[in-house]
Amino acid sequence: MSDSLTSKFIEVTQVGQTFRTKTGLFTALRDINLTVARGEFVALIGHSGCGKSTLLNLIAGLTKPSSGTLLCANREINGPGPERAVVFQNHSLLPWLTCFDNVHLGVERVFGDSGRVGGPAENKAQLKARTHAALDLVGLGHAAQKRPGEISGGMKQRVGIARALAMEPKVLLMDEPFGALDALTRAKLQDELLEIVARTKSTVVMVTHDVDEAVLLSDRIVMMTNGPAATIGEVLAIDLPRPRRRVELAEDARYIGYRKAVIDFLYTRQAHVEKAA
Repeated sequence: MSDSLTSKFIEVTQVGQTFRTKTGLFTALRDINLTVARGEFVALIGHSGCGKSTLLNLIAGLTKPSSGTLLCANREINGPGPERAVVFQNHSLLPWLTCFDNVHLGVERVFGDSGRVGGPAENKAQLKARTHAALDLVGLGHAAQKRPGEISGGMKQRVGIARALAMEPKVLLMDEPFGALDALTRAKLQDELLEIVARTKSTVVMVTHDVDEAVLLSDRIVMMTNGPAATIGEVLAIDLPRPRRRVELAEDARYIGYRKAVIDFLYTRQAHVEKAA
């Protein structure tokens, strides 16, 4: 692992999450211990109900843990913050605004008069330039004035990614961002995400159900045990050189081995969920 991936940037220590339900307490997560280095790409994978999204929401600060602590850059995570941007499976764009305006809303909130922390507020021209740069980064400069109803599902997700990246977050959190897309669009956006992360040096934590996606994109794959009371079952380091090309990796013995290891964990060692379905 390179020097840029040696520091503890995100620290999750003995985290548990319990929810109150109509039938009593439900333990979603227990004994979660995980560190993510600056610039690292980590995928969270496991069967439905294993707490992947719950863990991502805890890192995002959208929920607070029942026990344990979470740190980002040595600061406790006690709520949402612009240093941690989230991209959901549902793009969550405002349909009456253009692609430009959807991104500009976040930019203005973080870098404008009301949101700038640690520096002077940017003027209108700077905010506009920052918005255009984010759309250009995801290849959507030409669609800036289109509304969500006028673009494809893949383009909508790219607007969501642009909105997140425009805030210059320290951490990009992604909850199955390509899960609702067709296979060809998903593959294209995976390749684009690889290029974007290489350029921005972003720290990424991504929830996925897709084994091939996890192996292609990640530096490490965090495999979760079945819920309830899910925890981390195994962490698999992916030692594949970057940049990665999916066609070249298809017959790479290491890629095939990593893929087999994840499948073995999910469908052999954690198979009872599938059998009960």
